[in-house]
Amino acid sequence: MGLASDSHVLSTWVLVIVYMTVILTLVIRGALKTKNISDYAVGSLGFSPYAVGMALAASMTSAATFIINPGFIALYGISGFISFGIVMPLAIFGSLIILTKGFKKYGSSVKALTMAQWMGKMYESRSYRIFFAILSLLLITFIVLICVGLTQVLSKSLNLDPALVLMAVVIFVFGYMMFGGANSMVYTNAIQAGIMLLVAFILLGSGVEFFEDGISGFLAKLNEIDSNLTKATNPESFLFRDYFEIIFCQVVIGIAIVCQPHIITKSLLLKEDKDVNQYLIVGIIALVIFFFVVFSGLYVRLYFPDLSVNGQPIPMDGLISAYVVSKFPVYLGIIVVLGLISAGLSTLEGLIQSLSATITTDLILPIFGKSTALKSDHNQITVNRMVILLLAVASYGLSYNQLVNPNLSVAIFAQNGVYAYFSAAFVPVLFGTFFKNVSLKTVFTSSAVAILVHFGVYYGQITSYMKEPVNNPAIAATFAIIFSLITGVVLHLTFSKSFNRQTLAQNA
Repeated sequence: MGLASDSHVLSTWVLVIVYMTVILTLVIRGALKTKNISDYAVGSLGFSPYAVGMALAASMTSAATFIINPGFIALYGISGFISFGIVMPLAIFGSLIILTKGFKKYGSSVKALTMAQWMGKMYESRSYRIFFAILSLLLITFIVLICVGLTQVLSKSLNLDPALVLMAVVIFVFGYMMFGGANSMVYTNAIQAGIMLLVAFILLGSGVEFFEDGISGFLAKLNEIDSNLTKATNPESFLFRDYFEIIFCQVVIGIAIVCQPHIITKSLLLKEDKDVNQYLIVGIIALVIFFFVVFSGLYVRLYFPDLSVNGQPIPMDGLISAYVVSKFPVYLGIIVVLGLISAGLSTLEGLIQSLSATITTDLILPIFGKSTALKSDHNQITVNRMVILLLAVASYGLSYNQLVNPNLSVAIFAQNGVYAYFSAAFVPVLFGTFFKNVSLKTVFTSSAVAILVHFGVYYGQITSYMKEPVNNPAIAATFAIIFSLITGVVLHLTFSKSFNRQTLAQNA
């Protein structure tokens, strides 16, 4: 029997239908302005920096932040909150401020539409552009996380079979993303971010009764359930065992995580460089609130001390959904459900838009672009829609597998793919933004090292951290980024010295 009451199910149905109608209206409006693949990728409208800033916040804090990560905090306690709610966000904000301005300045000057195109133009290499377009396929793992998160929320709210809900989610979202692109996405994201702000405050206020005896009383309640829940490190967890995992790895990951196409390319939607500061201020203020939502995982643990309901254990990925359906009255429950849906859709839209645009413009067109048929705007848009269709099929298959056979959480699957991608992207974005005369060999080798080290550490179970039933992808990515950065610095110094010697010889 489902957790949701009949009134909750009916209210959720009404909400979903209204929400779908609003989204489709915005998509139709955006589609009418989308004439070519450039419009799809970065838009043809003049976007407000405030709208783009809210879109950034919405796309950075997805179903992972609102639906999946609170489950980790419910399982493992304060250590998880320090990691996901404090350390990583601080690193992200610093990196976002430093990298955005340089990326925006160069991206605008070369008219880059995608991350892979930015790489190709920055380093004047068609092969490097194609290399990053292929690597971008790793981002499908994040699409899977969001599809699973949305499915968990809707299936519990509607008392429906998760497999059917998953199919409906994939058909609807991928279907409308075939048409709208950036022109509709910025506005849908901004609206979703507004809803998410409301829901963030509702979730954070939902555990007020647990503080009736103050903070010490709150911690005492958690301590009664499991003493590890109130410790800064949790040796019984798979992700928060010591300060290396909680602080060092999360700082490294937070700095590099910005190098994802649906995040860093948001700045390319701004028409003027002077808009960047307003965009960052709005985005970061919203992000502070969004990242803090993972604290609600502690409320979930106090509400479900043994992580079960009616004697049935609740899967980690379904904990926040079960909490919302069980605890909130109908009128509040459906608002929270709307926010959780918004959290998922905001990032899902960005991922579908950036990934499909990358595959179309940086993989298919460079390889098959000599064909006369592919030179027309209409045919390029058609190809992009076919790419989205194929992504939908792949996403459904992988998401269904994660629903029925997760390795603790779909987050582990997603992190493994996404962390590998931005580990490879970090050095070329950093060097391209701040250094001059960077050799293609330097960044190509650094990216290759990052991929080899990440998957080598993870699947080779290198270091004692990686010998558990569930391994932490952040460990593998941290080593990947460090070795990639060392490689990049050594090669850059080597090649730049060689370049200087050649220049001196030519001028002598």
